[in-house]
This record gives sequence, structure tokens and C-alpha cells, in this order.
Amino acid sequence: MESVAELVAQRWDDHRPGLWCGDPGNSVLTHHEVAAGAAARAALLDDLLPPGGPPHLGVLLDNTAEFPLWLSAAALAGAAVAGINPTRRGPELARDILHTECRLLITERTHLGLLAGLDLPGVRVLVTDTEEYAALLAPYASARPDPSRAGPADRLLLYFTSGSTGAPKAAICTQGRLAAAGRSLAAQFSVTPDDVHYVCMPMFHGNAVIADWAPALAAGAGVALRRRFSASGFLADVRRHRATYFTYVGRAIQYLLATEPGPADRDHRLRLGFGTEAGVVDATAFERRFGVPLVEGYGSSEGGAAVQWTPGTPAGAVGRAGPGLAVLDQETGVECPPAVLDAAGRLLNGDEAIGELVNRGPNPFEGYWRNPAAEAERRRDGLYWTGDLFYRDPDGYLYFAGRTDDRLRVDSENLAAAMIENILARYEGADAVAVYAVPDPVTGDQVMAAIAGDFEPEAFAAFLRAQPDLGTKMAPRFVRVVERMPVTATNKIHRALLRREGVRCADPVWWRPPGESGYRRLVEGEAEGPLVSTRGPSSVRRQGLEPRTR
Repeated sequence: MESVAELVAQRWDDHRPGLWCGDPGNSVLTHHEVAAGAAARAALLDDLLPPGGPPHLGVLLDNTAEFPLWLSAAALAGAAVAGINPTRRGPELARDILHTECRLLITERTHLGLLAGLDLPGVRVLVTDTEEYAALLAPYASARPDPSRAGPADRLLLYFTSGSTGAPKAAICTQGRLAAAGRSLAAQFSVTPDDVHYVCMPMFHGNAVIADWAPALAAGAGVALRRRFSASGFLADVRRHRATYFTYVGRAIQYLLATEPGPADRDHRLRLGFGTEAGVVDATAFERRFGVPLVEGYGSSEGGAAVQWTPGTPAGAVGRAGPGLAVLDQETGVECPPAVLDAAGRLLNGDEAIGELVNRGPNPFEGYWRNPAAEAERRRDGLYWTGDLFYRDPDGYLYFAGRTDDRLRVDSENLAAAMIENILARYEGADAVAVYAVPDPVTGDQVMAAIAGDFEPEAFAAFLRAQPDLGTKMAPRFVRVVERMPVTATNKIHRALLRREGVRCADPVWWRPPGESGYRRLVEGEAEGPLVSTRGPSSVRRQGLEPRTR
């Protein structure tokens, strides 16, 4: 195995443009300047990290040049980077920094307010956009990268899971695993030194680092940074940087589709988008509008299981199950039967075919930092349990069906939220859809959906009746109409928040009384629910975004 430190050092004396920084001046660094900057920061790191304790540093930055520079510096120094989420606040933010035992915190002035009043004993803070920082770094300008000081087994990343379903956990990723992932993706997507990878997802999250930055580093491709994701700025960025590849997570594709279409939508060099959770409807619409195919991949954040897309993969599938991968019943541990699909590819036996994806073979899961309980949840009975729901067709192709936390139990029947979302996404008025469980007053769950876009209760009810694959238990009992879907910092729907608020929310909520097929506004005293807001018309237009064309 090779180390990330070796990949960084290979860029020394490569004077091609390598890093477009995305700042107001649109400054550009060559590959050589990136390697030199990483070497200088690695030397500084040696002097700043106190002896004893783990060599960990936190990076609380937007996607500025300093982020990949410090990732590369940590690799050269044999240190590990904890990506700190700037949407966390107060005790939660302090917990992330202290839990990962960061001795040094790299940040910028725009984030200093987040640190005000936090008790961070033993943590030294460096602010990158200050004269003091430049003066501190200047004596190390002549340093050269030395990859011999680190090896493939050294920790490099402590990246937090998204937190969309619970408290984030810091997954460990070594230099060897990250380098191997970069090499694998570069080969899969034929990345060359002439490519430019557009990094618009936040680098504190594993997606941007593992699926975007690492393959670019492995292939010697350029990297163009966007400080923060912007749907309106996306096309201008990829044109300006001549980007060829980008990654996405969560609802980013929906936001891009919601921008105003234009005659120049295909005027760019993008050849590929790689990510998760776009869905068949949005992926098809994106390729039709922008001329860019989206490849939906799957890899658990922790590295314990991965499914690779290959040519011939059916629409909606992630890829074929590789050796060791199986879909198991969560309670019995027995393998689930293959899916029964109709001519349109719709799942007919979801209750028995959907189970948890499990890796029964060797896997590269490297654990969580100081979290044995979470590790035990992943490693059970000698197997790696991903925490993700899937089903498998008779040819062995796997289809994502949501997180295990997104499973609902309605009238003793198990349902997967993602399956219902796939159906509701066909509703013409929906810009975004989320399905989640709310407690049934007697037992189990009831289905609730949040919809961003145009909601007409009669049209929605008629739409549901026309869906041949909508099971008798799947129709939402409650529909929350939102102006904008609540999301985490990585653009994943904030399901924990939606579940927590339930019908107790400020948005209009419609409900379908038992025995009825139509929807009416939920008011005080109905459905054992509390008073909810009665503001807004019966049709709610998503604010600030035009409805997308399907």
C-alpha cells in the first residue's frame, strides 16, 4: 500500500496549475506550490504539536486553499485531521473538538464567533487569514516534502458521520485506505492529469475528501474549490475552472435542478457527477438538462462495505453485490429473498425483500475514535452491519432503500422510507420529498411526509390512487408542506429534526383521516395531535426557487 504522504510528495516539481482557490481573487496554486505549502505546514506542525497524546488537529474551515494544504501537511507529518462541522454550535461543537483530542485547531476569522465562550482546554487556535499566521508560517517556507515520516497505517482522517440520524461519530481513515480509495476511483472514472475536480461539497465531510480530492491527488488532476455549495453559482464555476468531474450528496442535485433553465446549460466540460441519494428521477432530469450522467455509488462512511457501479447496471440500482455482501433480515440474520419487480422496475415485495446490507467477508472498517459502543453496533457476530437498507434483484443488483433508522412499522408491516419517497418523487408538484415515522397513538408508526413545492390536496390524493406500486400502508397519513426542506451541513435531509417535530411544527400540515382517501388541514383536537399553524394558502409555493421541469 502507498501513503497519502507519497501522493503529496509526487507533485513536487509539477508546475502545472493544480489548485483553484475559489476566493474573491480566484488565485491559483501550481501542484508544486501545493506540495511546498504542505511541507511548510508539516514542519510547523512538528513544532506546534505538544509531545505525548495523539497527533490530532481540527480543521474548522470552509473550502479554502488552507483545507487541502493542511490535509496534505498532516499526511506528511503523520498526523490526523478532524474535520469540524461549522454548523454545530456551543457544547456540540466543543464536544467534537475535544472528543477527537485535537491539540491544534485551524480556523478562519469568519468562524471565530463559533468559538466564543467555548471551554477548549489544551487546544491552540490558528487563524489562517491573519498576519500573525503568515508570520508564523514564514520561517518554514523552504521545507521540502518528506514522505518517509508517515506510512499507510497512520491515521489521517477522523471524519464525522453526517449526524442526519443521530449524534455524529468520528470514523477513522488511515493513509493507506484513503490512498487506495483515490487510486480506485481514479481508475474507475479514468481520471487523468488533464481533469479538474470541482469540490463544492464541504471538505469537513468524507464525501468531498474521499470521492473528490483523493482521486484528483492520485491522478495528478487539478482541484477547484467552492467555499460553500451554491446552486446558482455551480455552472459559472465549472465553466470558469473547466471542471470535468464533481461529487454530490443529499439534495444538492435537486437544488441544481431547481435553478432557472437556460440555453447554455450544456456549455461546460463536465463529463461526470459521482455521489449518492440523487434518485432515478433527478438523475435522469439532470442528464437530460445538463448533458452530464450521474453515477450513483455506495460506500459506507466507515469503509466497511462498498458497491461499485458497472456498465449494464439497471436504472435505480447501485451496482452488483460483490463477494461477501448480502441483504439480511435485521432480526433473524437470515438472507432476504430476491426482490420481485414489475415490468416498470417497481418493487412488489418490499416487506420481505428489504433488509440491512451486511458484509460477511473481510472489510477495511477501521473503527470509530473512542467509541466502542458504536463499533460494536457495526461489528456483530463477526459481520459488518452497514446500517443501510437495501434489496437485491434476481440478477444480484443492489438497490438502496434508506437508513435502518428510516424504517417504519405500520400495522405490523415493515416499510422503508426511501421506497415511499421514490414514489412520492413522481408527484408533479414536489421539488423535494422526505418520508419519516411519527408515533401511532396505539402502536407502531404512522407515515408522515414533508414536501417542498406545490401541494394541492385533491391532486395529491388522486396521484396516490394512481400509483400501482403504492402499498396499502404506504400512503402518508400526514403531509407537512415546507418552503425549504431542512438539511444538514452536507445537504442531507435532517430527518432527526423532522421526526422530532412531527406534527408539532410551524408549517401547514394536512392529514388523511382513517378510512378516507382525501386530505384536509390538521387542526386542534384532530388525530390526537396538537394545534399546528393555520397560516398559508392551500397551495404553497417553495420560496426563492422556481419549480423544476420533470
